[in-house]
Amino acid sequence: MQALRAPAAFRVGSAAPRPQIRPRTAGVVVHAGTVSSNDFKNGLTVEIDSQPYKVIEFLHVKPGKGAAFVRSKLKNFLTGGVVEKTFRAGEMLNTADIQKRDGQYTYSEGEEYVFMDTETYEETRLKRDDWANYLKEGTIVALLFYNGKVISVDVPQFMDLKVVATSPNVKGNTVSGGSKPATLETGAVVNVPLFINEGETIKIDTRTGGYLSRT
Repeated sequence: MQALRAPAAFRVGSAAPRPQIRPRTAGVVVHAGTVSSNDFKNGLTVEIDSQPYKVIEFLHVKPGKGAAFVRSKLKNFLTGGVVEKTFRAGEMLNTADIQKRDGQYTYSEGEEYVFMDTETYEETRLKRDDWANYLKEGTIVALLFYNGKVISVDVPQFMDLKVVATSPNVKGNTVSGGSKPATLETGAVVNVPLFINEGETIKIDTRTGGYLSRT
């Protein structure tokens, strides 16, 4: 996918009039409200001590004695830190007011990744995080806003990525039944079927890092 280019009016030396900003498409907004710990799911955003967190793991526990509870791992969007917290079953928490808008990954500088808002053409820099594992230049992502600031991105759930390194295919390995590690063009290492060769493009589920198919 080719990277988006800013309109002519944004390029040095252009005399074209500044274009009007396109009408904003209907973005996804997770309005602040409440959610029960019984309804936790991976990816849910909650607000604790005025900080936005994402649920990355949870477990409902019903002990033989005592009240049921939910053990969870939460990732702080602002610091990147992961904390473990336990909530009573049915305990109510505030949800974080997260807004989403389309953006495009344009390039990286060291550990910083640069994204462009496809509506305003404003650039945002974010430090590398888990979302970078399957992200290649030109990819359209969802920019996540909290209190007017971009705090993270959502990468498309499915990405087609090229295998740049893996062990050679062995004659006869034409069906699934075994796996081997493969390095993708983004640097991520995933397990692929034995019949996958270097140079092939495969479809990956970015939520799990799992191989789906050969494209």
